[in-house]
Amino acid sequence: MTSLSKKLIPVAIFGALIAIAMLIRMNPPDTQQREPFAGPQMVVETMPVETGNYQVRLQSYGTVQPRTRSILVAQVGGQIISVNENVRNGGFFENGDVLARIDPRDYEADVRISEASLADARQALAEAEARTNQAREDWERLGNSGDAPDLVLRIPQLEAAKARISSAESALNKAKLDLERTQIVAPFAGRVLRKLVDIGQVVSQNTQLAEIYATDVVEIRLPLRNRDLGFIDLPESFRFSESREVADIDVTIRSDLIGDDSWNARLVRTEGAIDESARQLHVIAQIDDPFGKPRDGRSPLKIGQYVTAEIPGVELDNALVISNNTIYQGSYVYVVEDGLLRRKDIVIAWQNDVDAVIESGLSNGDQLVTTPLGQVTSGIRVAIAGAEGANRRAGAPGRPPADGEKMGKPEEGTAQ
Repeated sequence: MTSLSKKLIPVAIFGALIAIAMLIRMNPPDTQQREPFAGPQMVVETMPVETGNYQVRLQSYGTVQPRTRSILVAQVGGQIISVNENVRNGGFFENGDVLARIDPRDYEADVRISEASLADARQALAEAEARTNQAREDWERLGNSGDAPDLVLRIPQLEAAKARISSAESALNKAKLDLERTQIVAPFAGRVLRKLVDIGQVVSQNTQLAEIYATDVVEIRLPLRNRDLGFIDLPESFRFSESREVADIDVTIRSDLIGDDSWNARLVRTEGAIDESARQLHVIAQIDDPFGKPRDGRSPLKIGQYVTAEIPGVELDNALVISNNTIYQGSYVYVVEDGLLRRKDIVIAWQNDVDAVIESGLSNGDQLVTTPLGQVTSGIRVAIAGAEGANRRAGAPGRPPADGEKMGKPEEGTAQ
């Protein structure tokens, strides 16, 4: 093969390719034109948005704590000779029960010594009074005119004897009080949280004996979210009314520690300052007789038990309330207008785990989409479930269009 033929072969191949491309361009293949799809692309369920009265119910949480909590301390020293059998961790006791006894013999001796000192002081006072009376008679018998001087009448000695009487009586009272304090008496009906000493132990004054708390009332410290403060009448807001009548706010306390239990409580006060760590305001709920006879199979409350609370707030008039399930990313919802899916931005005034009170963005009568939607575009044509012809030419929610169907043109700038 000559060199000229080698050069002509690539030129011939390239020319042949150009000829084939021109033939294809001049005679294109027939294409089947599909009619545009004008029906709905999905079926959605809707509900009309309606205004009405709505009772706000705030959610909170906390732990059960006693309202009255004390440390029993020994006011006198000595050996503990007996301990009440109920003075055990978790034991109950009544007001006035003797919880422990300290050896009283030293204090009984002090009482007898004080009684003897008082008897001596009374004798000294009687002698001083007799000398004073005798000095007055001698002054008058000698024919002295005017009042006798105090020193002549032995008045200072008489006053000193009276002072010794007062001192001896005080010493006796203190000795009797110390003797009385050898019996550790319960200041209220309560329960033992911790036992710190036992029989045979020698304690001194101010030794801690046990940690106790009253069982008449327990309290729960409940934090309120800052956005909830405008939707509740706090107890402090009506404490200073002219009538001085304080309306109780009933609170429902729940716990799932042992089954699903609930208790009735009352909101009794608001703390006077914002908590520095949580930056929230706390209110105090109170449960009366929490350790009484169990009712309806409920288990008794435990100190430190975690509970949740439902607090009734204000009642809103003409409120527009929707379910949280219909809200996307906390800022918008979907509605159906003229057969088209529309996205609407909303402003939430208040929200709990279930409902949301809408401040703006929706109007009374809007058809709110309740069907969960995935990646959809505002502006597509939809059908409302249950309406006439809703399922005509429509697949399952979120189904892409079949062959021959055409997506509706979305609104510019409204894609999710």
